[in-house]
Amino acid sequence: MTLESLRNDIDALDDQLLTLLNQRMELVRRVGELKRSTNAVIYRPEREKQIIDRLQTKNNGLMNRPAIEAIFLEIFAVSRNLELPERVAYLGPEGSFTHQAAESRFGAMSAYMALPTIRSVFESVETGRVRFGVIPIENNQEGIVEEAIDLLLEKDLTIAAEVQIPVHFTFATQTENLAEITQIYSKDIAFRQCSKFLNDSFEGLKAELVPVESTSRAAKLAAQNPHTAAVCSHIAAKLFDVPVLFDNIEDSDLNRTRFLILAKNFKNQPSGSDKTTIIAKLPNTESPGVLAEFLQEFNARNINLTKIESRPLREGATFRYWFLIECEGHSDDQDLQEILNHHAAEVKLLGSYVRVA
Repeated sequence: MTLESLRNDIDALDDQLLTLLNQRMELVRRVGELKRSTNAVIYRPEREKQIIDRLQTKNNGLMNRPAIEAIFLEIFAVSRNLELPERVAYLGPEGSFTHQAAESRFGAMSAYMALPTIRSVFESVETGRVRFGVIPIENNQEGIVEEAIDLLLEKDLTIAAEVQIPVHFTFATQTENLAEITQIYSKDIAFRQCSKFLNDSFEGLKAELVPVESTSRAAKLAAQNPHTAAVCSHIAAKLFDVPVLFDNIEDSDLNRTRFLILAKNFKNQPSGSDKTTIIAKLPNTESPGVLAEFLQEFNARNINLTKIESRPLREGATFRYWFLIECEGHSDDQDLQEILNHHAAEVKLLGSYVRVA
């Protein structure tokens, strides 16, 4: 068997794939017509999970689940744009990790709006300028994003989904000779997270580390000067057409950031593997046992709590707090529904959504 014959076989399969994808898109178009007639929501994360779960059970080839997810999430994104194009806001600038997280769920074809602050993303969703907003919520090395947590209390939005992406940094430059590099641009946190690579690679060299406001800005600057480099995301290097000299230069390959997809009046149906986020403003939290008694209700019903964050209430002169709580399960589950109904005056439901492992 020759290389040419193998390529011909691949071409023949690609032709079949294109035909099948067009058939799928025709069915999607009909689904979109039905949804528009009933004003139904186009983005259904729990349905997408069901499809990927089903395909995984049928898989007996070389592709693993991440590969199946990567391909079909892009197919889903293209399908949604055929049904009804959605506008998506994200914390910018272009080429940021939030941009990468947004594209991982809404695909390259969606209409995106890069915004300068987390608050502006919330307000764009709140006012209906966009259907969805994507914001960072926490990093497993640096902790929570406090502004995002506080705005979940302030604004009346729903969590439609969560996204977790590994934080991989690239070293992008127009030169292949490290000794020619005079300046390296990046965000200060990126320098910290790639310190081992930078120390090892530039020991004895005179490259200056120049902090800038974003890794996207770093890539843009590196594109303008051949004797500079950027520590940035792969999407930023691609966006500004800066060659990647080294990939995955971060100190820890366990570095991950979690993002939330926000919407207005959005509800997922149970998927069988869900997470629920609530805000609890409990009365008299300075009294002994108030928080413990509330949390005990979850334990008594065998509901696993996965996250608790306390934030200052900022009401009055006393030191009082409200709590962001995440637990396994869907708000429609009887046990969790009992807790929500029992504390209806003190609890705000932010949403139930497919849990990312």
